[in-house]
Formats: sequence, structure tokens, C-alpha cells
Amino acid sequence: MIDKVVANVQEALADIADGAVIMLGGFGLCGIPENCIAELLRKDVKKLTCISNNAGVDGFGLGLLLQKRQVKKMISSYVGENAEFERQLLSGELEVDLIPQGTLAERIRAGGAGIPAFFTPAGYGTEVGIGKETREFNGKMYLLEHWLQADFALVKAWKGDTAGNLIYKGTARNFNPMMATAGKITIAEVEELVPAGELDPNQIHTPGIFVQRVFKGQHYEKRIEHRTVKI
Repeated sequence: MIDKVVANVQEALADIADGAVIMLGGFGLCGIPENCIAELLRKDVKKLTCISNNAGVDGFGLGLLLQKRQVKKMISSYVGENAEFERQLLSGELEVDLIPQGTLAERIRAGGAGIPAFFTPAGYGTEVGIGKETREFNGKMYLLEHWLQADFALVKAWKGDTAGNLIYKGTARNFNPMMATAGKITIAEVEELVPAGELDPNQIHTPGIFVQRVFKGQHYEKRIEHRTVKI
């Protein structure tokens, strides 16, 4: 098997340059590639197009890249937890494509599956559908949506092996598996790295064929976006 391990996040992200299109896994703050985001911040790459379900929060996750004006365009579904995102959007500093969450997921999945376009009813008759091709199927109207692909997909897994096979844990699975298939170069940071052959093949969520680089991450904060308690 091909050994896809790189020494650290610096080596993994060395060729990400200004203007790159990047997918970043995660939902809210759950399952985000914390080490990769920190390295993008350190590298100070600019004019990024980021494809992510959301834009992090003020002061953490993708919110850090927004604060440093490193993001040119966001392609997202939900962005309501980030005041800086809102400010940049309303001031015209940031290009934004807001997409229904299911459509975003399917556009990414289609990108990984090699399906250039598909029809969906989501968004028909709303601003989402302005300028898009429509077609009727069985008496219902649908919008034509196109795949999403990226120069780099940055994903975070619970466990991975040296061949790039990945296992995600619980809800941290979210957008990570489909994004792993849709990047020209997929980079995985993992909490635990084991030799190839140690993972149960029946438990693998992302086969190593989709992953070009894997490294063991460090110092995960795993912040909770909203802590809710019952009295």
C-alpha cells in the first residue's frame, strides 16, 4: 500500500496558495479540521474560496480566516453564528453563495461522484432559483444544480491509517466523507494514526483511494458551539 503520511500540517498544506478553492469539513464546530485552519491562518494565504456548511464563529474555526480577510468567497448553507461574516456580507467585502443545506451536500456528493449536474425541487420559486434552468418532472418543478469540486479538501477524522483510510466519530462525520471525494487533493488530519491494515474494513467511512495526504493532528479544542442544559 502507498504510505500517504506526511510529517505535519505544514508539509501537508505547503502547496496551498492564494486563490485556492478549498472544501472544509465540519458542521458548526463539530468535526472541523482545526489544525488545517490554524495553518492556513499562519500561512496567510489570501483570496480563498471556501466551501463549508458554515463559517465557524467569531474567533474560532473559519471565523479566524474571515477576521484576517483571507476569504474572498464563501459557499455555505448556514452562517448565522458569525457576526464578522454578516458585517463583511452586508458591506460587500465578501462574495457569498448561500445554498440550501441538502443541495449543498448533494452538489458536493455529485462532485465526488463525477456527476456534473442534477435536478432538485429545493429552492424552486425562491431567490435560490433565479437564473437557473428549470424543468418539470411528474407535475413538479425542479432546479438544475451543478456539482462542486475543489482544489483541496481538508477533512478531519477520528482515526486513520497510513494508507489514508478514515473513520469518523459520531456527528463529526457530517460533511467530511463527501468532501473527501470531491477535492483534487484531499488532506486528512486524524486524532489517531495507525499502520495500514489495522482498521476493520467494515468500519471505514472514507477509503484511502480518495486521500492524498494524512497526518496526525494535535491540540484539539473541540469547542462546543452552544452548550444547552436542562434545569
